Amino acid sequence: MDRVALRGLRARGHHGVFPEEREQGQTFVIDLSLGLDTRPAAAGDDLERTVHYGVVAEEVVAVVEGEPVDLIETLAERIARTCLRHAAVREVEVVVHKPQAPITVPFDDVTVTITRSRA
Repeated sequence: MDRVALRGLRARGHHGVFPEEREQGQTFVIDLSLGLDTRPAAAGDDLERTVHYGVVAEEVVAVVEGEPVDLIETLAERIARTCLRHAAVREVEVVVHKPQAPITVPFDDVTVTITRSRA
């Protein structure tokens, strides 16, 4: 399976279990790896036969900016479902970064990584 990757998508969301996370919001960073067969698109040099990563990026940002959830696991699931709606995408790996997570000790990042595919 071929891969189309988007790294470092940034969006402000209001996800989290604490009231201050919901009220103030924070930046989330998303990495995607989309699994698909790029041969049909390459053979005909045809965008319609692959995934339009610009559209995917806009849709993922809309999910992050949309309805708040408590868990980044839930956010990752919503993002995966959004990506799998594209006909060419057979599999997706989603990494949700929460670099401003409310942790009381020094840290660089918190991530959740999921992989989903068509049933």
